[in-house]
Amino acid sequence: MTLTGGVQTLKSVGQARLALLNKLGIYTIEDLLEYFPRDYLDRSYISQISELVDGQMATIRVVMAKEPQVLLKNRKTITKIVFTDGTGRIEAAWFNQPYMRNNFKRNTEYLISGRVAERFGMLAIESPETGDLSAGRIVPVYSLTAGISQKILRGLISQAMESTVGQIVDFMPDDIKNAHNLCNREFAIKNIHFPESGEAYFDARRRLVFEELFLMQAALMSAKGHLKSAKGRVFADLDTSEMLAALPYSLTDDQQRVVEEICVDLKSGYATNRLIQGDVGSGKTAVAMIMCFLAVKNGAQAALMAPTETLAAQHYQSFSEIFGKFGMKVELLAGSINATEKMVIKRRLQSGDIDIIIGTHALIQQNVEFADLGLVITDEQHRFGVRQRGKLNEKGENPHVLVMTATPIPRSLAMVLYGDMDISTINQLPPGRQTIDTFCVTSAYHERIFKFMRNEVAVGHQAYIICPLIDESKSEGFKDVNSVLVFADKLQNGPFADIPLQVLHGRMKSEEKNHIMQSFSAGEIKILVSTTVIEVGINVPNATVILIENAEQFGLSQLHQLRGRVGRSDKKSYCILVTDTSNNLTKKRMTAMTGTNDGFELSELDLELRGPGEFFGTMQHGVPKMRLANLYKDMKLLPETRAAIEMLRPEYQPLRIKIAQMLKNFQQISL
Repeated sequence: MTLTGGVQTLKSVGQARLALLNKLGIYTIEDLLEYFPRDYLDRSYISQISELVDGQMATIRVVMAKEPQVLLKNRKTITKIVFTDGTGRIEAAWFNQPYMRNNFKRNTEYLISGRVAERFGMLAIESPETGDLSAGRIVPVYSLTAGISQKILRGLISQAMESTVGQIVDFMPDDIKNAHNLCNREFAIKNIHFPESGEAYFDARRRLVFEELFLMQAALMSAKGHLKSAKGRVFADLDTSEMLAALPYSLTDDQQRVVEEICVDLKSGYATNRLIQGDVGSGKTAVAMIMCFLAVKNGAQAALMAPTETLAAQHYQSFSEIFGKFGMKVELLAGSINATEKMVIKRRLQSGDIDIIIGTHALIQQNVEFADLGLVITDEQHRFGVRQRGKLNEKGENPHVLVMTATPIPRSLAMVLYGDMDISTINQLPPGRQTIDTFCVTSAYHERIFKFMRNEVAVGHQAYIICPLIDESKSEGFKDVNSVLVFADKLQNGPFADIPLQVLHGRMKSEEKNHIMQSFSAGEIKILVSTTVIEVGINVPNATVILIENAEQFGLSQLHQLRGRVGRSDKKSYCILVTDTSNNLTKKRMTAMTGTNDGFELSELDLELRGPGEFFGTMQHGVPKMRLANLYKDMKLLPETRAAIEMLRPEYQPLRIKIAQMLKNFQQISL
């Protein structure tokens, strides 16, 4: 039996069981061995029957005291066996498992584990687990699918281990293992499933978490082409005074510091590779403008890629106003532009007639060429895949690269996703921005909320209403969740019948979405009912209220992003969260939202509560799902794994092969 062999080579795995294992993502023996437990039960303490009490979970060592009985009751079989350990007797019962009577012999000791119950003065234990893998030790608990029990999975994993002794290759070099006190991989696999002791379990978990974080970071760095620093062009003229004078506002201290940090990169001789993260409204776009100004002053072209046409158009408008003062040519390239105009723009871009190009995914099309691309900026970077960002970077010769995000990223997550990058953070908000008052209420408050929103509209302000779904036909599994189309219809024919109201969602065509956003920005639409399509970058300073329906459906970071659509001027602004869910997790999250406007604080809590896989709202936007590592609990290992990557040598072929295998798994993830 080999690690690459199919699990059907194991005893008791026929076609039906094979299909169930495949459903769990288990196809090979190696898949089975790397299907790690989700939890453990400590059944290592052996109790005596005489000390057992009602309701206790216990493990006992016993022998049969009576021959098994199989009874029939209400068309169900009940197998009963009385056991003893010399200190007392207990009756075990199994339902619809008549074969259990053949699993026990006289004068043979057995370990059984289960919950104790006292009935009519007699101790009983229902459906106890038996066997060396399920009792008398620390017992693994796995995620299952119907038809596969814990006992079956434990047995298959044990069988696979016994059949592949000596085959598990330790791809981690000895110098890395010694430097970071890592145990052998075969020992780790064995003890993550069936720990010999508590110490063995912790050693095993440390090794496997370390390698998971190590491989992920090394693969991501390889995917982004930054395992080694690339030489880059030097920007000699870093005078920003003209640009600063042209801006309609002064930079905050944080913005100025970030500009200075990037300028150090630009004159270093190495290609800049920097993440700029700042809370909503912190002024990242101003920093991007200054960098584009420097790129053009130094004879290079600059490109800014945004995830949506609405955001790209917004950037184009603000950039055109500023750069027109310097005679610098700014252009927009997006999917909705007609073919003839696109062709003209591409020719001008290739000839060098355009200094700054702003666009969407249209920028990474194969036929888009630059005369001399020196600076690439990606806005809301987590909306783009690794390959998408890479394609834009490749259109220049080692251009300086900046990526921006308004999603505050927890330090541990940033170390994994952007360990190859320098990170600049803008914490300050520009002067005049007001704190957004946030409230959480139930749907019983709708009438009062709508009255409040009418009052805001009456004094000339605007409002957003956010729903999790577009329409009810897509709401399977989402009982009592409001949809944009149905909720907007109720509002248009009810409390807001006399107020200009419009809907916006992702299934609309780009031209229609842009027209609606332009009308909202112009104040023609007073209330916008939308999905999270407005989450990123939308800037309407006159909007002062955002109502978020079914707030429990969103992560904290996403709620914070949505809240950032208001409070973008000196007008007092409000965020109202509506949820009828009262479980403890929802309460904790809503309390956090109403208690702080600090996006970084919320991001740390979001990571703790929801995990890295859900951080950006869906499993597709964030890190790949981890099998064992937990970025919240295992953060202390991240600096060690980063140090280990520095020890990576060309001759470490087994390790490099493993990195390449992981790289294939997430070439397309969004980061």
